Amino acid sequence: MIAPADVPRSSPHEPAVPPDGHPLRLALVNDYELVVAGLAAVLAPYGDRVQVVEFDVDDDESQPVDIAVYDTFAAPRGGSAEVGHLLDSAKVGKVVAYSFTEDESAVRDTLAIGVHGYISKAVPTARLVDALEKIAAGEHAVVLSDAVDPLPETEWPGKDIDLTEREGEVIGLIAQGYSNEEIARLCYLSINTVKTYIRSAYRKAGVNTRAQAVAWALRHGFRPERMPSL
Repeated sequence: MIAPADVPRSSPHEPAVPPDGHPLRLALVNDYELVVAGLAAVLAPYGDRVQVVEFDVDDDESQPVDIAVYDTFAAPRGGSAEVGHLLDSAKVGKVVAYSFTEDESAVRDTLAIGVHGYISKAVPTARLVDALEKIAAGEHAVVLSDAVDPLPETEWPGKDIDLTEREGEVIGLIAQGYSNEEIARLCYLSINTVKTYIRSAYRKAGVNTRAQAVAWALRHGFRPERMPSL
């Protein structure tokens, strides 16, 4: 866990109110449609504070957004290129990384790219929305989970066969052609931990080889959509 002196954390003050009194316009960015739709559903009860909108950073007709939330699930090459593209866009006010990984090195490396916030997927949705409002108001925030935090009910490919989000992420990266060593580096895991996730995921998916795993993954929603994000 990163100490407050090392990286700015979100403050315990009241949530910021958008200056114009309107909900924040959010773009949810990930190559997997199921991941984007799941996060949008989690945020739906907070529609008076955040509004999820369609957004394509490369579409001249897309309207500006206050925050682009980049979900790092199975992100190619760690997502640095995609995040950089969002940071360079005049249509994006702030960029926030939304990640399963709470490893100190992962947080530091992501902040070094220039994002305005790093939020763990393990924090409750209310804390996520609070943090987004504070970031929109000008704070830089790192929001990591507490042991007592209930996990938000998000979605990811493979959840229907009880793959954990981390197992799903590893299978997604395998389907993209990454080696175990590359997956370990991208996910800030040891190679043995990656192999453990792979064995568990293979057992649940009923496959025995990497080729079978790739074929299974592409039949079960692990093909990146590469489509305009919500």
